[in-house]
Amino acid sequence: MSSAPFPLATFSAGFFLSISLIMAIGPQNAHLLRMGLKRQHLWLTAGVCALADMVLIITGVYGLAAMTLALPWLRTVLLTAGVTFLLVYGALAAKRAGYGLLKRRQVMASAQSLEPAVSRSQAIATALGFSVLNPHAWLDTTVLIGSASTAYEGDAQTAFGLGAIVGSGVWFLVFGALIWWLGRHLALDRIRHWIDAFVALMMWGIASMLVASALG
Repeated sequence: MSSAPFPLATFSAGFFLSISLIMAIGPQNAHLLRMGLKRQHLWLTAGVCALADMVLIITGVYGLAAMTLALPWLRTVLLTAGVTFLLVYGALAAKRAGYGLLKRRQVMASAQSLEPAVSRSQAIATALGFSVLNPHAWLDTTVLIGSASTAYEGDAQTAFGLGAIVGSGVWFLVFGALIWWLGRHLALDRIRHWIDAFVALMMWGIASMLVASALG
């Protein structure tokens, strides 16, 4: 008795949907970019983000989309936690950017030395924060992938979820490699504070859009 062929088309659908959702410069990617240019725990951060996405995708495929529909208050709790995280981290990024831009070139070297190195535990905790408390992850990626997976049943649904997980892993691997290469060719002291300013504005912008969407 021959086994059924692997549903490659369904796997590919999950793969490309996952990449298309993750590849936008969201909180996860912005944080990974900064860690890569600082050359601090890049691959650890990328691995944690990929593993967290795997858990969120599995949760979405097998339940979160239905849970948020059945329990509206759960969406509110997740939204509040995510907005709070974005506002706080945006403030920290703005503080770093403001310090560097006010002091400009004459103190950039000292600013680099005053900024403490990130430990492995801090890198893991921050990466988890950007994944678990990331509204794009559990509102867009998790809910959208979870909802899309309902178009399939049984083995096809599993193949769709597996494709989404592999897509996430491939993205973080490729993006991490690109950042690692850029980190060897860009002078971080010249752009680090501009990256922080961009991250702060993006975080606050996402938080504002989420609040406006919830109130509207």
